Amino acid sequence: FQMHFFFSDKVVLLFDFWNVHSPAGMALSVLVILLLAVLYESIKFGKAKLLHQSLVSMPTSTSQQREETDQGSSSSSESPPVSRPRLRWFLCHFGQSLIHIVQVVIGYFIMLAVMSYNTWIFLGVVLGSAVGYYLAYPLLSID
Repeated sequence: FQMHFFFSDKVVLLFDFWNVHSPAGMALSVLVILLLAVLYESIKFGKAKLLHQSLVSMPTSTSQQREETDQGSSSSSESPPVSRPRLRWFLCHFGQSLIHIVQVVIGYFIMLAVMSYNTWIFLGVVLGSAVGYYLAYPLLSID
């Protein structure tokens, strides 16, 4: 097992079945890793955009209290229903958490691929990260 970067077309990536032993297999593996890095960057920017949109669309605490007070005076039920803003906040938070889990898993896969110390794989990650940043950055333009 190599503990330094090396150029080779033979490597095992992430799983035993991902055993590369030809130049064509290495090219395909670099492409897959590159696309994973693009996906990672896209998720990172998408998550930031989604967080911004959810924070903008959430009511402030004073307007939420006013809405709950208005709902409480019009209905005389024993237990107040779950307010829409709280449910919406919970759903947004749950969605953000799922997206975060996907981002972490992809990030660790990329890290483990780099830890193969194969220079081609490393260059695929770097190029994929650059392409992902370049493509996803315009999506972040916050209105």
